[in-house]
This record gives sequence, structure tokens and C-alpha cells, in this order.
Amino acid sequence: MTTLFDPLKLGDIALNNRIVMAPLTRNRALPGQVPGPLTVEYYTQRASAGLIIAEATQVNPMGQGYLDTPGIHSAEQVAGWRKVTDAVHAAGGRIILQLWHVGRISHTSLLPGGASPVSSTSRRPDAQCFTRDGFVNVSAPRALRDDELPGLVDDYRRAARNAIDAGFDGVEVHSANSYLLEQFLRDSVNDRSGPYGGPIENRTRLLLEIMQAVAAEVGAGRTGVRLSPATTFCDTPLDSNPQALHSHVLDRLSALGIAFVHMIEGETGGERAPASVKPPIDYAALRARFNGGWIANNGYDRQMAMDAVASGGIDAVAFGRPFISNPDLVRRLRDNAPYNDLRAELMYGGGAAGYTDYPALDAA
Repeated sequence: MTTLFDPLKLGDIALNNRIVMAPLTRNRALPGQVPGPLTVEYYTQRASAGLIIAEATQVNPMGQGYLDTPGIHSAEQVAGWRKVTDAVHAAGGRIILQLWHVGRISHTSLLPGGASPVSSTSRRPDAQCFTRDGFVNVSAPRALRDDELPGLVDDYRRAARNAIDAGFDGVEVHSANSYLLEQFLRDSVNDRSGPYGGPIENRTRLLLEIMQAVAAEVGAGRTGVRLSPATTFCDTPLDSNPQALHSHVLDRLSALGIAFVHMIEGETGGERAPASVKPPIDYAALRARFNGGWIANNGYDRQMAMDAVASGGIDAVAFGRPFISNPDLVRRLRDNAPYNDLRAELMYGGGAAGYTDYPALDAA
């Protein structure tokens, strides 16, 4: 029987165990959106994870939606991330980078020249983002023109190449949590006509073009994607038929041969089976459509994770907040040891406090 602590190969990426550190925005990048020494320490402390998915990272300057989040589009950012990956590898870990564009979840103060955010739509959500003035309402977006989308695809391709050049073992394309690619996927947001709007085949076009470009650039075996069929984060209503939408996506991704899908079950950071999702998402049916690796996420405790992997239904489990306060989470899960308390007020921004100062078991 397979256990949570057994090795796993996701495409071309070999994992020492099936415990994945989920991408966690921590807002601690240096000026220029460059990872700094604290970020090196933070990820190295957590290198016992079978796989670290590093925090969501902008593919271009227009992709930023929160203060002090890192990028992967400049030489300085690549060099900063290289220090992270070298340290994680020296500690025996594996690490990939999540490629991010927030789309309409942004503010003009965060974007080059005070530009408006871009999206599939010009409708502004009732949502907030974090700026130097604290949390503020997002700015009204501009709908991307069809002729701008090939350049966006190339930005993802180039970001993936930069990630590999920075020493990452692979990349995860962020198509979840109501950010840009999910703004194209859902008919609740995507109100455009033409080749990228209307029926499912058109609304999924941008994601699939990006996945094909990234896989061609860095290898399908080093490429994954994150999906969240049931989340309504940032005032983003559900698609009219999320099961059909994601069935189509997974059929196409399976044919592409990518390494893994990272599936958020239920509401991001909330209920695993929201009553508002009717009928409920059939995650087992979605999993059956995809031939690659499957990482499950959202509210898993130790026993749930062990049972899920033992059942054979999923390959690995991603943990988010537990990894913030427990750098040695793998050991704690193996030994059924208690967790450190999370200091939620220190999650976003700041310095070492609440970032690199959580003790491991031997130091507690």
C-alpha cells in the first residue's frame, strides 16, 4: 500500500515523499520584486517537503496584484531565485515555481506607469488587493485585445525558461483562485466574443495555448497546472457548468502529457464542499480524465492525507498554512507531532518574524 511518505515521480521530477508545500504568498520580495536572503532561508528550512511549489510569481510587470511579490521576468529576479534553488537542492529538496498573472485583481499603483489592470473583461470585481496604502479596492480593468494574447503566451513561455535557468525543477501555471487565466475560463467573468470568448472551447483557448508553449519550452514532464473549479475568491462567481469546463480542460491537458494537476478542492482556504456549488464538483471524475500526476489541496489533515494517498485516488497532498508555521512539517506528519501555532498577523509582509523564526521540533 502506498503511503504519504513514499517516493513519487511527477513527470520528470523525482520526489522523496508525497507531501507538497503549496505556493504561499508572503509579500517579502526586495525592491525590483527580487527574492532576498530571507527567502533563501525560508525555503531551505522547508526542503524536506517532497516538492516545494514556490510562491506565485509574476510572469511580467503587468501581472502584479499585491505589494512585494516576486517576479521571474528580469535578470535580477532570476539571479535572486537561483540562490533559493541552489540552497534547496543542497538541502536535498525539489522546488518548482508557480507562474502568475493576477489579471483584474490589481491596482494602478502596482503597475507600470499607473496602467489599468488587464483581464478578459472590463468589469471590476468587488475585491481588494494589498498596496503601500494597505488593502484597497482593485482598479477597473481593461479587456485585453485578441491581438495582445500571443504576447501574453510568450511571456509565460519566457517566464518558464527563466525559471529553469534559475534552477527550478519545473513550473506550475497558476490557473486558479480567480486570477487572469481563470478570468478567461469562466463564463461568469469572460464576457468577450471572438476566438477567446463564448463556448468552452474558446474560453479555454488561452490556458491551453500557454500550457502548450510552456511544455514545449521546458518539457511537459516539468510542467504542471493549478485549478480551482469551486472557488469564488475575489468576487468571482462560478462558471455556469464547472464540471464540463474542467472536464474539457483536463482532456486537453492529458493529451498534452504534462506532469501534474494541482487541484484545489472546494473554496480556496475555506469549505471543501461549499453548499453553493450545485451539483457538487465530482473530483474523482475529473481525476479519471487525466493521465498524469494528481496533487490534491485544501484543508487536508494528517489522516485525510494518508487515507487519500493510500486509496490510490491521488498521488500527493499539498499543505499550505501548516508549512508556514512548521518548517519541519514532514517530520511532524510522520511522527504525528503537534504543530506550532500560526501567527496569522505576520503572514503578509515584514521580516523574519512569522517567516523564518518558527522552530523545528528539536529547537522547540
